[in-house]
Amino acid sequence: MQILVIGATGYAGRRVSAALARAGHTVLGLARDTSAPAARALTADEVTPVEGDFTKPDTWRGHLDGTDAVVHLLLDMSDPVGGDQRLFAELLAAQERDGRRRHLVFTTGISSYGRTGLPLMDETTPGNPESPIGFRFTLEKELAASGLAHTVVRPGFLYGGPASTSMTGQWFAAAEAGNPVFYGDTTKRWSWVHVDDLAEAYVRILDNPAAVDGETFVIADDQRLTALDMQRTAVRAAGYTGEIALESAEAGGMLQLAADQDELVTSAKAHRLLGWTPRHTSFTDNPTRHYRAWAESRF
Repeated sequence: MQILVIGATGYAGRRVSAALARAGHTVLGLARDTSAPAARALTADEVTPVEGDFTKPDTWRGHLDGTDAVVHLLLDMSDPVGGDQRLFAELLAAQERDGRRRHLVFTTGISSYGRTGLPLMDETTPGNPESPIGFRFTLEKELAASGLAHTVVRPGFLYGGPASTSMTGQWFAAAEAGNPVFYGDTTKRWSWVHVDDLAEAYVRILDNPAAVDGETFVIADDQRLTALDMQRTAVRAAGYTGEIALESAEAGGMLQLAADQDELVTSAKAHRLLGWTPRHTSFTDNPTRHYRAWAESRF
């Protein structure tokens, strides 16, 4: 199968691209500049970097030719709704041109639920429309109504590897700088998933995409620690022994505000339909290893 990965040079994107290549697929990784180090690194993972700017469909439209599936792992902060809507339109147009029904694996996330007040959420839990990123659930519905072959993935909070856009990476950096800050409700708990376990979920989906057409999967492990305890573990692994300052969620920006509540989910559906089980139990099992991986990736 030939697969185009949008967001291939990103944190999750590179691991997902590499996992799909290891599974035997021909993987094209979209990159704004194929000569940049992040794009060249894809080649070492047996992924072919192809040039294109997601915000400009005319630069990547041609990469859909011959492609059987598209994995979307990019959040365009400049136009998060319009960008994804253009992706849907491009896939529909390509299907009309050549009759090929490409399967889109569309990535959102558990923070899209917003504040539900429920102790445990799954794929059937309706999102709170007041969530700052609740528009992602609206996009999921638009995708379902489009007629495109698709599967939706809602990952938990990511950790592991370079952790470049992971909350854990931010915590490590703040610890090294000597100014760690926790934003918002100190009792909130989030579900997490190692980035390589997430990548395995994409591999399983694309092993037989027709079997999961129209399905949504929450992908997370079963740990239930508070976010503050997770941060304490992270900063201690980075050598910081002082106190963590507390600030409001608003002070941390939109993403902190969007995640300022319990976000605990179950992946029972993924276990049942995909046979997916996380191989990494918890970030807290070996935080020093995760810190070293993050620190080494900066050089």
